[in-house]
Amino acid sequence: MLVRLADERATGVLVRDHGALYLADGQVVHAEAPDAPGLDVLLTAGGRLRPDSWADAVAQAGSRRQVARFLVDSGQVAGGELEICHLGALFDAAYFALAPGSGPTRFRYGVAHWIGRVRPVPTQVVEREARRRSRLLDAVWPHPAVDTAPVVPHPRCAGRALSPRRQALLDLADGVRTPAAIARELGRPAFNTLIEVRRLAADGLIETPGENRAPDDPGPPPEAFEPPSVLDSALLRRLRDALEATL
Repeated sequence: MLVRLADERATGVLVRDHGALYLADGQVVHAEAPDAPGLDVLLTAGGRLRPDSWADAVAQAGSRRQVARFLVDSGQVAGGELEICHLGALFDAAYFALAPGSGPTRFRYGVAHWIGRVRPVPTQVVEREARRRSRLLDAVWPHPAVDTAPVVPHPRCAGRALSPRRQALLDLADGVRTPAAIARELGRPAFNTLIEVRRLAADGLIETPGENRAPDDPGPPPEAFEPPSVLDSALLRRLRDALEATL
């Protein structure tokens, strides 16, 4: 259906089990998913924007579907920064929206999101990135059950020196919060959190549902290197540059 909608340059919203993709002229302009923190969370949690400033932008420009434009024109967020952050949120939500599901796929023509257009992305680029992320997760730890289960720290975590990024995640791992809930609490992209959760599971630092390791099995050795979060921004900048080259 997505290929057909792209071919006909459709405008509207594609609704699936785990999220929605907003299209304009056959390109993806926004994506939403319950398990992915939205643009508002990513901007406000990182201190780029105050929560009341976001609420004011929605109140003033939401009905015109120009919230993104309002934030840039009012000088609250730089245009390039907003593009990168929005691309991150779009690819994050699209990963969940394009996940296999058992429910119906529906397309509502003519529907536009109140954030407005920021940087349209070809549907094939969105699909390719979703597949790449799925392969990357499985390469880290091929147990997708950890993506949706409550995060339960393993006893071997106690007293172990961890990076601040990992420690912040584990501090919220209470056996109730899922990776999606932890991502929202930390204001991090959901996919980044899933990668970290799978790495922690591969290292034996959190429980993998359905896996029975021997009590004295230390699990695989911890990774010697953890890519810093700035790599995500670098990737998004390259994606943005590639998109500009196609225009």
